[in-house]
Amino acid sequence: MTTTVPEVPTALRDDLHELYRHLHRSPELSMQEHATAELIRTRMEALGCETFLCGGTGVVAVLRNGEGPVVGFRADTDALPLAEDTGLDYASTARGTLPDGTEVPVMHACGHDTHITSAIGAATLLAGDRDAWAGTVVFLFQPGEETAEGARAMLDDGLWDRAPRPEVVYGQHVWPGRAGQVEISTGPAMAMADSWRVTVHGRGGHGSRPEDTIDPVVLAAHMVVRMQSIVSREVPAQQSAVITIATFHAGLKENIIPPTAVFTVNVRNLDRAVREKVLAALRRVILAEADASGAPTPDIEELYTFPLLVNDPAETAALKQALGAALGEHNVLDRPAQMGSEDFGHLPDAIGVPGVYWFFGGTPDDVLDGGKPVPTNHSPFFAPVLEPTLTTGVTAAVTAILSRVGVAR
Repeated sequence: MTTTVPEVPTALRDDLHELYRHLHRSPELSMQEHATAELIRTRMEALGCETFLCGGTGVVAVLRNGEGPVVGFRADTDALPLAEDTGLDYASTARGTLPDGTEVPVMHACGHDTHITSAIGAATLLAGDRDAWAGTVVFLFQPGEETAEGARAMLDDGLWDRAPRPEVVYGQHVWPGRAGQVEISTGPAMAMADSWRVTVHGRGGHGSRPEDTIDPVVLAAHMVVRMQSIVSREVPAQQSAVITIATFHAGLKENIIPPTAVFTVNVRNLDRAVREKVLAALRRVILAEADASGAPTPDIEELYTFPLLVNDPAETAALKQALGAALGEHNVLDRPAQMGSEDFGHLPDAIGVPGVYWFFGGTPDDVLDGGKPVPTNHSPFFAPVLEPTLTTGVTAAVTAILSRVGVAR
């Protein structure tokens, strides 16, 4: 079936630009997206959608248009604890509070403001041209992607008992690729991720008498170094895994051996068997090093888990064809699997339907080809250029939706 993808008219483009600027300067932390959720509900209800809150600050907006297929489309809504340094006149100066009470700057450094805007733009086009399609579109504005809480929270809140169940769920993400282009993987697309907090227990004392102590700093350092050999010596070269220890905290004074040291470890891989092997090896190293030092058993706290994101091959092939017709085949690129992670996969997996997830570029040619480092997601300098980024995001979203619910003309 061939459907015509509507163009984004100038008036809508201008409106979306203003919406995007507002969202960018008004970010909210994960699971705290209250004002964002209220704005989304207002915009979507004005289009004729039925809306309800789900998972705390998530919004489900159902756009019905007679009998036909049911399609899901997901956009995440949360921001990051980061101080913006883009210099934009709509840069965020917002502050937020982390769950532990720490006050932090907040920034849409991962482009979720772009995702919200694109989804609302797609819904606007669909609501304004009901002769072009028939069926139901379930827009999922998901909170808490950055902390892996949001998709689970919506599912635990009865998402698929409260909303029409789709036959496919789509999602997209802006990234520092070339603006105007989309990239899509077939099969495994984004890695599983596990994060732990490890508390290493020792016995504190004076720095001049280490023999009276069990030094948790030295012990934890041995763990960190030993962990780095797991990938190189225990994972086959034909497979892949990443182990990162990005935080390490211990002590308050240079001549006091502290009683504890705390570090976090993040693990990513694309194969479930490799995941289990690596996690088992990490646990083995942590416990064995503690035992070798005569230290108490460390505490291992599992912080979060992201699922493996797999793009259904048949659905991906069909979508690539539709996107090529809408954007030009030269603007639809194959993308290898990435070690970044997403909780999008929970949404289709929970009801056993296929999901497809793609990336669209947000970097202009002069920046991408300028020879200087390009700001990436989670950078304080990350700010997608408005156009053609937003038009591409809207077009890709509505193309995916119409590929299932569109009526041939």
